[in-house]
Amino acid sequence: MPRSTVAALYTSPERVLDDIGRLAELAGMREALDARSTTILKDNISWHFPFPGANTTPWQLEGAILALRERGFKDLSCVQNKTVVTNAFKGEDLNHYVPIFQRHEIPVLYNFHDEDMKWIEYKPKGKMLVLDKIFREGIYVPDYFFGKNIVHLPTMKCHIYTTTTGAMKNAFGGLLNTHRHYTHSWIHETLVDLLTIQKEIHAGLFAIMDGTTAGDGPGPRTMRPKIKNLMLASGDQAAIDAVAAKIMGFDPMSLPYIRLAHERGLGVGKPEEIQIAGDDIRNESWGFSVGDNMASRIGDICWFGPLKRIQKLLFHSPLVHMFVFGSEAYHDWFRWPVKDRQVYEQWLRTTEWGRLFGEYAHYGARTSVASAAD
Repeated sequence: MPRSTVAALYTSPERVLDDIGRLAELAGMREALDARSTTILKDNISWHFPFPGANTTPWQLEGAILALRERGFKDLSCVQNKTVVTNAFKGEDLNHYVPIFQRHEIPVLYNFHDEDMKWIEYKPKGKMLVLDKIFREGIYVPDYFFGKNIVHLPTMKCHIYTTTTGAMKNAFGGLLNTHRHYTHSWIHETLVDLLTIQKEIHAGLFAIMDGTTAGDGPGPRTMRPKIKNLMLASGDQAAIDAVAAKIMGFDPMSLPYIRLAHERGLGVGKPEEIQIAGDDIRNESWGFSVGDNMASRIGDICWFGPLKRIQKLLFHSPLVHMFVFGSEAYHDWFRWPVKDRQVYEQWLRTTEWGRLFGEYAHYGARTSVASAAD
């Protein structure tokens, strides 16, 4: 099966776990991963609050676990990371991952805990675009990642700095440490460098992307949730991001991170060169737009605008704590209580996906699915 195959299926809450298994088969999970190696589940917690479209969904996580185990991938783990604006422990709790980990006996490791993994210097074989210049003291990655498969679990959503975000961006938190904000001015090149590194250190790469509720607007947090009932999967990280971008209404090759990955032979970014398996999505074009929020306006000034030249003073010094505080205040103290919690609660009450999310809240992994897995 070509590495540039992307599987697409329309789904519903009643059959989503089975559909994820079908996606895994259509997209060639067995061929993309090494069954002899441990497989890391890399969920995406863009915001610890359960805002629809922002984070890996519980059914996406559970479906990936079931699909992997049904295909002989028995040794699974999950790796979490923290960012300046998210709390990993709060995120896996509020997004209902914890009961899934417990029911399916998935060990969870944290790349910011020394007892779980160490950060070691890595010298990439492939040419770096920017990381070797940004981190002149050396590029450091977690030792635990070497020789293991990784399955990325992003959602279909916009991003204030990369227009769209998906499988390639999902490596950002796992592979770069707490100084990853140094890279924001060169974020597209950074994602391409990270894909180069992933291809060198991992036994296999795969992605399952959730578009059941997609994120329109200034993501990856403060968005307009849209019910789309779609899921994607692929062993080609650039191809799945390209297909997702096209579906959302963007030209994939106009996005530098996709174009650069395509040009460097790290994946396929041209939609006409990607094989679509499963449902016919040719007519999908959602007309998403990114727009701005307070965080993006400040970021544009600091990372891409007039203050870019003094960003070392701003972000490589204790002054960075001022920006961390500002981001936390804006997202957690203002946006969530004033607006976004109400959006979440309405989604929870009025949509089928919100009601399924509520089932995971009350019952953990759904009883019928758990019984079948047992």
